[in-house]
Amino acid sequence: MGFSKISLGANSLLLVVAVLATEVQGLNTFDVRKYGAKADGKTEDTQAIMKAWKDACASTTPSTVVIPRGKYSVGPLMLLGPCKAKSIAINLQGILQAPSDLNKHKSQDGWIVFQYIDGLTVFGGGTFDGQGSVAWAVNDCAKTGKCNSLPINIRFNFITNSLVQGVTSLDSKQFHVNVLGCNNLTFDHFTITAPGESLNTDGIHIGRSIGINITNSNIKTGDDCISIGDGSKQIRITGVNCGPGHGISVGSLGKYPNEEPVEGVFVKNCTLTGTQNGVRIKTWPDSHQGVASDMHFEDIIMNNVGFPVLIDQEYCPWNQCKQSIPSRIQLSKISFSKIRGTSSTAEAVKLVCSKGVPCQNVEISDINLKYTGPQGRAKSICKNVKPTVKGQQVPTACSATA
Repeated sequence: MGFSKISLGANSLLLVVAVLATEVQGLNTFDVRKYGAKADGKTEDTQAIMKAWKDACASTTPSTVVIPRGKYSVGPLMLLGPCKAKSIAINLQGILQAPSDLNKHKSQDGWIVFQYIDGLTVFGGGTFDGQGSVAWAVNDCAKTGKCNSLPINIRFNFITNSLVQGVTSLDSKQFHVNVLGCNNLTFDHFTITAPGESLNTDGIHIGRSIGINITNSNIKTGDDCISIGDGSKQIRITGVNCGPGHGISVGSLGKYPNEEPVEGVFVKNCTLTGTQNGVRIKTWPDSHQGVASDMHFEDIIMNNVGFPVLIDQEYCPWNQCKQSIPSRIQLSKISFSKIRGTSSTAEAVKLVCSKGVPCQNVEISDINLKYTGPQGRAKSICKNVKPTVKGQQVPTACSATA
């Protein structure tokens, strides 16, 4: 068990980035200003951007939609493929601003939607501004458990062989990015920014996708910096700075029937600062059946992080489940290695597995996490799991039971 598989993924990622970066040079350009965009922050520019996209997508040669500097008032926007050429790009230099009026989002649950596109590149240093502060005030999912009525900033649906590089998602009303049904999609030098109190604003949520790479990125938000849902396979996260937020999470899993397996999650060389959790795997009790395996967390720095290393198979927010019935999600082939720093909770390592299907093949090695708060020394809690222990262990491995 370990992180050796990441080397091949990293080399493949560098090749993908190089190829896509080369292909966006010298393409046919479609400047949205020539289609009537005003970029004054007041005039509705949705149709101008849509027309530029349609013409670029219809081109038989690789093309770029150019969105120059300025503020563009943009309502819900669906950018559809497939496109005729082998690649298409958006050079976003300006700021796209979502409507602050929630009534303008009733037609769809995403603000900007990319769908059925192969060879997409989004770059240019610009910003997707969700103007979410009004929405956060009316988000009642903490009471109801239903959080899907607000729009996601950017949706990537069924996107393949694509790159999102050097752009920002700001103040989304709900999730910043949702990735669904994608294959070979990379986020590089991607920035996500929202205050820690912005409810349910996950940075990047991944579901039913294969080969998703998140590299050299900064995520500050009010929920999970990265959340990995069912059907996610070969997910590689490297060089990510997370915080504020709820950490980097696999799950939650098991709430819905027919969830697909999670397989191959590699998180390496990341830094978490002031987050509610560190790296965690979470499943619901009284869950539907499922499996998640081959998940590895290596070389992670924790700065004042709650529960830095966490498996939680009793995850039950808002008390909307039967905690007495064990989770039916089988977790296996998991490693936590070279994780160091400081914990804001005494429970620095907490491995709480299901008594119905105990965790299998869990390894913890070279852990050095310190806690100096009022609850005494740091603890390492194990429940329904017998991990393989290697190297340094601070706190002592499985020094307490849940």
